[in-house]
Amino acid sequence: MFLLVFGLSIQKSDAQPIRFKTSSVSFTDKNNDGTWNEWSDFVDANVLITLDAKKDLITVNSAEVQSFKISAYGEIEDTAEVNIVPFECVDNKFSKCKIFIITKKTENNRMQIYINYNEVKFVYNVYNEK
Repeated sequence: MFLLVFGLSIQKSDAQPIRFKTSSVSFTDKNNDGTWNEWSDFVDANVLITLDAKKDLITVNSAEVQSFKISAYGEIEDTAEVNIVPFECVDNKFSKCKIFIITKKTENNRMQIYINYNEVKFVYNVYNEK
């Protein structure tokens, strides 16, 4: 977690890409009335996600590679329970979304990456690649 916050706080020209490996993924979508369905069960997912602040790019190397151009870096929220690093992005199909890298401190620093669109959300359980 410290490396993630430190990596994002240094100047972009000096930043090294941060790589995350996923272990599982879940999703939810909106009902016709605007409420969200329950999250799906997590399924195994062995995917590499790369955050490259120097290129303002987040890449999800799934079967279909997804690229997210970072249009804005949000303010980091850091509390005793959670650390949230937000990004406003545009994907490779020109759809806007928000991506959050969340560290749940009260859950043994469990990390997740959320990709939130208006109609669907994905969450990956991740860990730093070493």
